[in-house]
Amino acid sequence: MISVEEARTRILAQVKPVGAELVALSQGLGRVLAAPVIARLNQPPADISAMDGYALRAVDAAPGARLKLIGEAPAGQPFAGHVGVRETVRVFTGGVVPDGADAVILQENVEADTGFVQPRDGAETGQNIRRKGQDFAAGSALLSRGRRCDSRALALAGAANYPWLSVHRRPRVAILSTGDEISLPGDPLAPGGIISSNGALLAGFVAAHGGEPLLLPIARDDISAIANASDAAQGADLLLTTGGASVGEHDLLQAGLKERGFALDFWKVAMRPGKPLIFGRVGALPVLGLPGNPVAAYVCAVLFLAPLLAVLAGRGAAAGLPVFDAVMLGAALKQNDQREDFLRASLVRGEEGEVVVPYERQDSGQLQALTQADALIRRPPFAPALVPGKVVQIIRLRNL
Repeated sequence: MISVEEARTRILAQVKPVGAELVALSQGLGRVLAAPVIARLNQPPADISAMDGYALRAVDAAPGARLKLIGEAPAGQPFAGHVGVRETVRVFTGGVVPDGADAVILQENVEADTGFVQPRDGAETGQNIRRKGQDFAAGSALLSRGRRCDSRALALAGAANYPWLSVHRRPRVAILSTGDEISLPGDPLAPGGIISSNGALLAGFVAAHGGEPLLLPIARDDISAIANASDAAQGADLLLTTGGASVGEHDLLQAGLKERGFALDFWKVAMRPGKPLIFGRVGALPVLGLPGNPVAAYVCAVLFLAPLLAVLAGRGAAAGLPVFDAVMLGAALKQNDQREDFLRASLVRGEEGEVVVPYERQDSGQLQALTQADALIRRPPFAPALVPGKVVQIIRLRNL
């Protein structure tokens, strides 16, 4: 067995970002930039007024001065003339500050008469003016490659005059569930069978992490069936399997994939749940084989699939790595063995702050408990027994 860290390192070393495509700015939400956004213009493109008021020369704004009103400058309609001595132009928010003016005085701070304006107060040079390029200048780098676009990033790209964005296409992930015992939701359930939940679990996880899931038909416990089912993954960026990864007589995943030239990198990780994890390649196609138990499949997805998808999507592995928080333990824990352990737990608010309480039962087939869990408690190999009040590391599941 290898450690969680070594397994993740070996997986990430063998994948790289997928190619790029152009999408309309309006379709860019959640997409990852494949090229930086460089400003194509100045923002604002000229000196503009930050307020409704009067553009003038600051030296002319002495209290009691009488300034001649020579025009106006609404937003989008610049005044074509020049502001001279003791002259002013009515300007509105977003309007271009006319040539010759170096300050804007608020409309409520003047006395307006027909054709003339009298300031009540003085003005300073630059007052109430947003300078040309104050937000960003043409040629400046605004968004870096690898940035996942939220609404703020889209607004900035739009302001920089980008109607199209170069983004990494969504990684295509083929999901193959295996096993004689499983049936799709809604299909007849055979004697001794169970409904397959991992397909929905992993498809949702892939989509939430920027991928494009492709659910393949269930492959039965037969070498040829698994081999044939894997053929449908050609053209994908990752083949994600679930089930058949252990050592039983009916765990035939590796044998089926070897019919298509599967090259194993590693099998079995020193972790609980999720020990029978598989990684390798069928030609150029990476294959990540997750356990069949849904809790184990989910924990492995958090630890391995999320950073793998982050790399494929162009975000970099760090964007998908789990974040560990330090939280006070609310119940005793026994000494751990040689495997890194991830315990489902609830978060509660105690008198001394947030407390994490592990579930009494940690069966890897209990999907309901996983759905209700707030966090995973990480326990390093050979961690000592702990009493309530000690601090442990957790992964917050709500953040995922």
